[in-house]
Amino acid sequence: MIARLQTLLTLGIVLGNLAWLLGVWPHSPAWALGGLALGWLFFGLVMGLQFLLMHHTNRDDPAPRARVAQVWRAWWRELGVALVVFCWRQPFRSQSVPDWLPSTPTGQRGVVLVHGFVCNRGLWLPWMERLRASGHAYVAVNLEPVFGSIDDYAPLVEDAVRSVTAATGMAPLLIGHSMGGLAIRAWLRAYQSDARMHHAITLGTPHGGTWAGRFSRAVNGRQMALQGDWVGALGGAEPPGRAALFTCWYSNCDNIVFPASTATLRGADNRLIAGVAHVDMALHPGVMRACLEALV
Repeated sequence: MIARLQTLLTLGIVLGNLAWLLGVWPHSPAWALGGLALGWLFFGLVMGLQFLLMHHTNRDDPAPRARVAQVWRAWWRELGVALVVFCWRQPFRSQSVPDWLPSTPTGQRGVVLVHGFVCNRGLWLPWMERLRASGHAYVAVNLEPVFGSIDDYAPLVEDAVRSVTAATGMAPLLIGHSMGGLAIRAWLRAYQSDARMHHAITLGTPHGGTWAGRFSRAVNGRQMALQGDWVGALGGAEPPGRAALFTCWYSNCDNIVFPASTATLRGADNRLIAGVAHVDMALHPGVMRACLEALV
């Protein structure tokens, strides 16, 4: 569903810009180019507002506050990353690389990849290539219904874990970006499957909710409200020691999950990566490298 929605959105933007150029250029090339520039400026300003709110909200957070130069760089990189992910990989390439479950075990541990809010498996395309090249089986789930409850995603994670375990004979590593980390925790709550998971790594996951969650009208968006009832109940249902199974990457330039410390879990291996924005974190070379090292 997300692929279809983002395909329509991308095509609408492209066709709208083309229609503007064809209609206005004969009368005024300057106005035609200026209109296109205004659209890009609006995109940059909307994302810039996220970074301004993030930087302001983080002023009282225990995590080291980002320097202004870091915020600028994170904003600029996120603009490019967002275009690639939301206007190309997810709408047009999400099914271009299938899950890989070799019929003969390779002796390597497998991976379950769980994307976040308004994303799909296309987010993980760079990961899929590296995992297969190194002999690691993987399944990248699509979380649907897109705007449903996070609890409804537990069976999808369960099916993926079963498939990877059957292909490798080993408990898999689970990696979740953003809401995907909460889906992993919801799966653990539903199936009490701590022993069936090698480890879990979360990237920019709002374990304590996020300030931006208050504005969502979607069920899963509301569940991610800062210090909300759902995240509170999730934490309250977890047994002592479960957090030790998690590594949580978080950033002081995360423009979606803030304050920054809400992406950490008490008792987990919490790792700050400074100056990296929300979607960019899932594709950051250093984060990818560290995650793949956890497969050993």
